[in-house]
Amino acid sequence: MLVEVWSDVVCPWCYVGKRRFERALADFPDRGQVQVVHRSFQLDPSRPAGVTQSRGEVLGRKYGWSEAQVTARQAQMRDTAAAEGLDFKLGNALTGNTAEAHQLIHLGQALGIQDAVVERLYRGYFTEGRSLFDRDSLVALAAEAGLDPDEARAVLVEGRYATAVTADGQEAHALGATGVPFFVIARRFGISGAQPTPVFAEVLAKAWAETGQKDVEARL
Repeated sequence: MLVEVWSDVVCPWCYVGKRRFERALADFPDRGQVQVVHRSFQLDPSRPAGVTQSRGEVLGRKYGWSEAQVTARQAQMRDTAAAEGLDFKLGNALTGNTAEAHQLIHLGQALGIQDAVVERLYRGYFTEGRSLFDRDSLVALAAEAGLDPDEARAVLVEGRYATAVTADGQEAHALGATGVPFFVIARRFGISGAQPTPVFAEVLAKAWAETGQKDVEARL
């Protein structure tokens, strides 16, 4: 049973949603029959490559928040993440264009280690304060996730998966996604947002009962 997850690597709710979904999947009796594929979604694809801005300043402008409100919101986000076992350090975080990070996620998919790449990028950004907007930093993170650094750099220089990144975003919009995380299970069931773990568990069970189990039986 296919589970597709549209997300952006600078989206804190995407990381939280990943953990909540993983918890549901770990308790799913037929988890061995589930294939998870991460799809690309850029929150702001118009950002110039290599140009970064303070995450707090961007949030303040986008939502009209004061500096105090930004600080309070970031503290709430840290608490939410901590409840899922994640250590967010958002105070001095920068944000920027994530297209190249998504290209490395596509490379990870091609080589069968996509989840490790996604996880390393999330942890690097949200916990360790490492840049996802500088090629040297991205290549280092890719290597730590298990990718060959020379191949990772070649992918970025060539823009090998640039079209795939754009196509993922277009498909998400075609499916009705207006934000991320956005989960599609068995191409029939959509879940918007970082829902509580029981919600993911319920939809996994429903999707399996209606589609996954039938597919397995048809192959027997």
